[in-house]
Amino acid sequence: MGDTVKMYVCGVTPYSECHIGHAMSYILFDVIRRYLEFCGYRVKYVQNFTDVDDKIIARASQSGISTEALAEGFIAQYFLDMDALNVKRADVYPRATEEIPKIIEVIAGLVEKGHAYQAGGDVYFRVSSFPEYGKLSHRDLSDMTAEACRVDKGGNEKEHAMDFALWKAAKPGEPQWESPWGPGRPGWHIECSAMSLKYLGETIDIHGGGQDLIFPHHENEIAQSEAFTGVSPFARYWLHNGLMQLGEEKMSKSLGNLITVKEALERYRYSADAIRLFVLSSHYRSPLTYAEDGLEAAERGVERLRLAAHRASGDGPPAPQAAIFRQRFTEAMDDDFNTAQAIAILFDLASEINRAADEGHSTMEAQSVIMELAGVLGFSLEPRRFRIDVGGGIVEIAARLGINVEKDVKDINEQERIIQQIVDKRQELRSRREWAETDKIRSELEEQGIVQEDTPRGTTWRYKKSRGSQAE
Repeated sequence: MGDTVKMYVCGVTPYSECHIGHAMSYILFDVIRRYLEFCGYRVKYVQNFTDVDDKIIARASQSGISTEALAEGFIAQYFLDMDALNVKRADVYPRATEEIPKIIEVIAGLVEKGHAYQAGGDVYFRVSSFPEYGKLSHRDLSDMTAEACRVDKGGNEKEHAMDFALWKAAKPGEPQWESPWGPGRPGWHIECSAMSLKYLGETIDIHGGGQDLIFPHHENEIAQSEAFTGVSPFARYWLHNGLMQLGEEKMSKSLGNLITVKEALERYRYSADAIRLFVLSSHYRSPLTYAEDGLEAAERGVERLRLAAHRASGDGPPAPQAAIFRQRFTEAMDDDFNTAQAIAILFDLASEINRAADEGHSTMEAQSVIMELAGVLGFSLEPRRFRIDVGGGIVEIAARLGINVEKDVKDINEQERIIQQIVDKRQELRSRREWAETDKIRSELEEQGIVQEDTPRGTTWRYKKSRGSQAE
């Protein structure tokens, strides 16, 4: 592969909001990319948008807007969702509608080489011209005929039932572009071949996507790409993630059984770190069933990592030997990106940090390592911030302690300044051994969603996760 890894991952069809199944896929490939970069590789990462498609056309017609406006709106929401989940942006996000010249070039080359033919205004790939068709999905062409229709939905008869559309003739009211075969639009499969060839060259190192794309999408990509270039392999490594399930079926926009990313973050108040932990606790090739109790457990697990990463360090000799955990982490990720084992190692390191801190050892090096390794998995481990009802209990506590505040504090930074003043006042009372009052303040703050930890180096505080609070 050299020093640069060329990586292509199939992107979304932007006709509705992204769901947790999408998040699963892009979190997993984000981690693979991050780990390769951690190992010293430069990763050139390309991820497409299929912004012209039957579903987009149908949804735009139902909504009374253009396909461009519909796709643009959901692409913008995609970026908001993925940014919120700390998914690094790709180097290039090509869109099918912006790559028509390259798509036409590839189709024309396939026609010229006898790998494609025109039928009416449509152009089909001739699967019989590619002897290795089926090599990715381990299917035999002779066994596939019964699974497909010889007559395309457009009414054109194909040479073979498995021949697939590269170019679709224009229909009234649909987006269309001029081509040597008449006005029309590209088929689904050809766009990924054209984009990967344009931005990554004839052979890419890693091609990623969900397991539901193995056949026919990725199988067709191989056939048309290798037939066009004459170069094999099209992709050195195919990585397919398992699918997110809700009940007995996969989570899918078309089925309508989904939890959107926005809902998970805003309505259910899960942190991005918790969603990542939930996803990464299983191997990337394994299916995963959405479960609220699983995400609640992930939230508690992430909090354990956060507390270890940010707790006060002792003054004694350094402990534990952080390099050992980095080595174990690397060994786990080298084993087919075993994120579940890598996360277990982070929890081992967190336990060691807590033990060492309790014994007075310096944990600064170990905390630096846990933040570094957490970053490889895309965790921020930053303390969560919540807006709470400052106009209620917090103000009353402050007033009783002689701290002057406004009755209606909206700004979260001002809220946290008030909380810190209360914690500082409690620390003064502790130093005077006024235990009854300090215990009272601790209880009152906990009722307001504030948890305190008394250490030899002072008192720290954090928010409890609360469905009733607004997370920042």
